Amino acid sequence: MAGAALRARVHAAVGGLPPAFWTLWAGMLVNRTASFVSTFLGLYLTGARGMTAAEAGRIVALFGLGVLAAGPVGGMLADGIGRRATMVLGLAVGGAGVATLAFVREPFALGAATFVGALFGEMYRPAAQAVVADVVPPLDRARAYGLVYWAVNLGFTIGVLLAGTLAETSWVALFLTDATTSALFAVLVLARLPETRPADADAETAGLRGLVALTRDRDLLVMLLLHFCALVVFTQFQVAMPLDMRAHGLSARTYALLVSINGIVIIVLQPFVGARLRRFDSGYLLAASASLFGVGFGLNAIVDHPAGYALGVLLWTLGEILGFPAVAAEVAALAPPSMRGRYQGSFTMAMGLAMATASLLGGEVLTRFGGPTLWVGSLVLCALVAVGHLAAAPSRRRRLHGALARTRG
Repeated sequence: MAGAALRARVHAAVGGLPPAFWTLWAGMLVNRTASFVSTFLGLYLTGARGMTAAEAGRIVALFGLGVLAAGPVGGMLADGIGRRATMVLGLAVGGAGVATLAFVREPFALGAATFVGALFGEMYRPAAQAVVADVVPPLDRARAYGLVYWAVNLGFTIGVLLAGTLAETSWVALFLTDATTSALFAVLVLARLPETRPADADAETAGLRGLVALTRDRDLLVMLLLHFCALVVFTQFQVAMPLDMRAHGLSARTYALLVSINGIVIIVLQPFVGARLRRFDSGYLLAASASLFGVGFGLNAIVDHPAGYALGVLLWTLGEILGFPAVAAEVAALAPPSMRGRYQGSFTMAMGLAMATASLLGGEVLTRFGGPTLWVGSLVLCALVAVGHLAAAPSRRRRLHGALARTRG
């Protein structure tokens, strides 16, 4: 009986998804095993390149700007030239940009390599997210996006532990390893992933007209605005959090170990929790997610010991598990089939804008006003986001229920 129950749980978590999905899943796992740049760039710039926190924040902000541009560009290309071509182009050129970071020293060159690496390296995301929407039925999408997120975090957890050692021995090896896994992902896409773009994907709203059409979708814009605000807090773990921890005497290795808690918790919980979460309304999940972000990062205002930081990491990780697959599935559900790439591009763009904002804001606030101000402000912002999600959910719920009823009819 116990074995049958376990098999039923495993099937509920991973069963019934098509081969194209699993090819994409494997590629993202390989790529994320060595996606070090966004996590360790701040420490690299302040340590190996001798920059201040504010100077490093400006360079890291260019990574966010690259991700910001990658959203609409990748979305248009995914709907225009196809998912496969977009992913291969982005991964190849993005990997070259990342490798360049290991060998340049001037701030301009570092900034340029950072921007190129982010723009092209993140261009695959709208295409990959659109592939999931193309091949997975609507009722299974939240589970599928959760499994993708699980793969990303499994790779991240392996990678961040490796990176903690590489960062203390060879920054060159760290960046070249990152670039190599991008190339491997591109090869896998070429060899095993079929083109999934619908035949009429670019017929209704070609080129920039498709991006303009996004601005008329109120439900999408409200959700992305709220998600952006939550991400401004969430992405503080990339710049402000390690710098704040270093100010309390904690090393890069300790930071890597603490951040690995994030991946470990997701690896353990996501596959089994994800299937259960689809019974809950996304508005409640997103509100709970924002609340956990706020409390998790807000704790940094009063802790100075690894155990305190670990509790905060655990809380905002639970917020990820609740919120990130839910918002990805909601964006896919709102998108017309002909615009899936661009809708997912807008999702990536919100992430990039948040990363750029968080890097600039986090570095400046930390330098000028100190950690407690930054972390208390994060708590307040996330509380407002949670309220916003609860207020916005009914409109989106009515729209999605109506679309599902028309599909069934």
